[in-house]
Amino acid sequence: MKGKLHIVGFGPGHSDHITPAAHRAIEEADIVVGYRTYIDCVRELLGGKQIVATGMTEEIGRARKAIEEARSGKVVTLISSGDAGVYGMAGLVFEVLRDIGWKRGDSPDLAIIPGITALNSCASLLGAPLVHDFASVSLSDLLTPWEAIRRRIEAAAAADFVIGLYNPKSGRRQKQIVEAKAIIAKHRPGSTPVGLVKSGYRDLQKVVLADLDTFLDYEIGMLTTVIVGNSNTFVFEGYMVTPRGYLNKYTMEGDVLSGQKPGQSLVVESRASIPEE
Repeated sequence: MKGKLHIVGFGPGHSDHITPAAHRAIEEADIVVGYRTYIDCVRELLGGKQIVATGMTEEIGRARKAIEEARSGKVVTLISSGDAGVYGMAGLVFEVLRDIGWKRGDSPDLAIIPGITALNSCASLLGAPLVHDFASVSLSDLLTPWEAIRRRIEAAAAADFVIGLYNPKSGRRQKQIVEAKAIIAKHRPGSTPVGLVKSGYRDLQKVVLADLDTFLDYEIGMLTTVIVGNSNTFVFEGYMVTPRGYLNKYTMEGDVLSGQKPGQSLVVESRASIPEE
């Protein structure tokens, strides 16, 4: 019997933000595999299911266990918070499958179920900071050399991207966020808005709106996501907003500014509405 492996992102952790597809994948599973903290986030959905829960740094073992059980004919759901394809388990699963020589058509069948990323969920609590181009960088150097991370921060800052910083600080890692601030500050003024969201949509949620000069004065840890605005990001009524650029082309009344070309509508009348000659 051919097994199936769901690779699922369940979003920020609150049941309101688990997509119907992710919910179904968990519901259909014979076995649910995940990091212990993530298992706890969806435990209310796991009644009667076999659970494989492991700790931090045991990601390869989780991926191999999920694949092994699915190859035996079972329906297995491997969970990640956020989106499993964004700093999640999906990439590692494919690396393990490549290592064992899996081919399309072999057991297990795969289904990758998207979820709401930490960056998306935290942005929604801050306002609308990601409305224009943005980049995300993890400050964890456990799997990526710090020099490579530094280059990415420098490039994103120089290009005026809004920057989302994952894993900014931990008990072991204290200096990376300080250095990241110094790199970004070479390209942006100290008044640039910076949002800090800890445990977005989970217990102990905390949202802080600061600026580049002062954001290090606030609590930052592994459960914090940091969003640094670009040169156009502003604060309005306690919200962090990055404009898309409409007012570079139009007035607030929707008229085209002098020297700008009006946009062309892509709406095409249906044939039924066109009178016959």
